Amino acid sequence: MTDGQRAWLTTRYDDAILALKDNERITKNLQSLSPEDYASVIPEKEMALISKQMLSSDPPDHTRLRAIVSKAFTPQMIDRMESDIQRIAEDLIDRIEQTGKLEAIEDFAFPLPITVISRMLGIPDDDYVLFKRWSSDFIEAANNREKLKTAFPSLQAFRLYLEELIDARRKTPGDDLISLLIQAHDDQDRLSGDELVSTIWLLIVAGHETTVNLIGNGLLALLENPDQLRLWRQDPSLTATAVEELLRYYSPVEIATSRWASRDFEWHGKDVRKGDLILVGLGAANRDPAQFDDPGRLDLSRKKNKHIAFGNGIHFCLGAPLARIEGRIALTALLRRLPNLRISPSFTGLEWRPGILMRGLRELPIELR
Repeated sequence: MTDGQRAWLTTRYDDAILALKDNERITKNLQSLSPEDYASVIPEKEMALISKQMLSSDPPDHTRLRAIVSKAFTPQMIDRMESDIQRIAEDLIDRIEQTGKLEAIEDFAFPLPITVISRMLGIPDDDYVLFKRWSSDFIEAANNREKLKTAFPSLQAFRLYLEELIDARRKTPGDDLISLLIQAHDDQDRLSGDELVSTIWLLIVAGHETTVNLIGNGLLALLENPDQLRLWRQDPSLTATAVEELLRYYSPVEIATSRWASRDFEWHGKDVRKGDLILVGLGAANRDPAQFDDPGRLDLSRKKNKHIAFGNGIHFCLGAPLARIEGRIALTALLRRLPNLRISPSFTGLEWRPGILMRGLRELPIELR
């Protein structure tokens, strides 16, 4: 690692599964190993923003936090959003048709999921654009403690915004997700103040970042493989397997969020030491030929497809059902409404966002005709 952290990277499917499920030798909570390590990076309040949630916790804290969020972020709530997601997608495409231009990330892949999760949380529409900058600053610095220092101003602004939003919702509760989480905190006394803010932060960041990449990467994969694009258009019944294959082919999360060795152990003849960073290569695992037949080929009808784009084990992505629905609706609507999509001939080349955590495009200019 560029900051001097000793690290290990898994690239094989079986090793990725093992690392994702190993809660005995691998921890999600660096503070339990080295509290001073975090204190040297950014101030305590901002570190609490990104660390006091279920994705950065081990049992029993993880179990408690996930149970609270699961009661609020229910399948019923996600199902109720389906018609709203469809309407959001259609409205965005209406706007694209009016302008006659499409930059796939800026005009479609980003606004759809950020609008969905923000409306679920009860966040004003005008504030969505703030999250793009704040979230990107963190994602692009993730897994690098030196770079994380540069993200401090965005994390601070994010925290202050959420604290004000929680105060406002506490005074005037609604039926949104933030109000439900506040109620769980105030009535059941199971979430600390930092945990409440950090949980909402996680829902915003994780609730749109992966889906932006699913839609953008998925569209790129289809345009790069016109035979598969034609296949989907000819056989809409492939939608479910198509979305799963797009998740595997260009995994939205390249490296699973940070894990550390909680004790010394041997792995494949190598000595892993307590405190070593464990990087789980989800993208590499999803291209492992030992697990997937012809993994470099996009096959929308692929049946044997136990990909790990959403992780595995106790930290399996709670928002996976929502991301799948958004990806299905977004791409289906785009292909139906805009049948002649192609990558702009003037486009000079793909540029992926910096950072090792996510795999997402900076831009994807599209011609409509």
